[in-house]
Amino acid sequence: MAPSGLLVTGASFAAFRGMHWGLQLLPAPGSAAPDRWKWRNICVSLVHSLLTGSGALLGLLLYPQMAADPIHGHPPWALVLVAVSVGYFLADGVDMLQNQTLGQAWELLCHHLVVVSCLGTAILSGHYVGFSVVSLLLELNSVCLHLRKLLLLSHQAPSVAFSVASWATLATLVLFRLAPLGWMSLWLIQHHHQVPPALVVLGGTGLATVGALSISQGVRILISDVLRSRPHSSNPGHREARVTRTCDGEPATKDDSPLGLKD
Repeated sequence: MAPSGLLVTGASFAAFRGMHWGLQLLPAPGSAAPDRWKWRNICVSLVHSLLTGSGALLGLLLYPQMAADPIHGHPPWALVLVAVSVGYFLADGVDMLQNQTLGQAWELLCHHLVVVSCLGTAILSGHYVGFSVVSLLLELNSVCLHLRKLLLLSHQAPSVAFSVASWATLATLVLFRLAPLGWMSLWLIQHHHQVPPALVVLGGTGLATVGALSISQGVRILISDVLRSRPHSSNPGHREARVTRTCDGEPATKDDSPLGLKD
């Protein structure tokens, strides 16, 4: 399966790089003009999250064997979905290196490296594809993260849409990020004897890294969008300034992903 998986990965990389290039030709919304690259990058990330997150959820519903036997049980199209995600993370890493310094992008680059290493193992070996598809459920949370960030860039905070996006982000963080991470961690512990030691270390490192970033991200959003906004609810202008400054102060360029923390 490796040749076909690598071919799909290469095609995905080219497609997402082309999407980055194509969006450069389109004007960003007026309010997001100062952060044009960030707007473009998040839009591409949103496309990836919608595609892989919904594909993973639908795939697991139609083929639950991937969760029952995450090492061997998977249909051929599942490998394609994983390869598409690897191509995206490679393309996004290149985009960040071209438009940011290492100091700005190191956190997400580390995340991308871990993700590509874990998902790439499934592509090269043809095994653990079901495990990788479960990990792509995290992209459903990334959809909300990206929408929240786009609203911030459009200066739509505070607003009803931004409040909905914030609460949806926190809800999907628990349902589609922390819950799958917990399931994968438990599965790896219970079945470590079936997995080569090197892959146990790689998988454990990946889960710990993404889990720590996810919890940190959730705490930041809870504080900035919920806790800090309450004392200033009577002063909308002051509230907007607080929310905007808090988000701009985040170390990551995007609130994304699973792995996907952006993503």
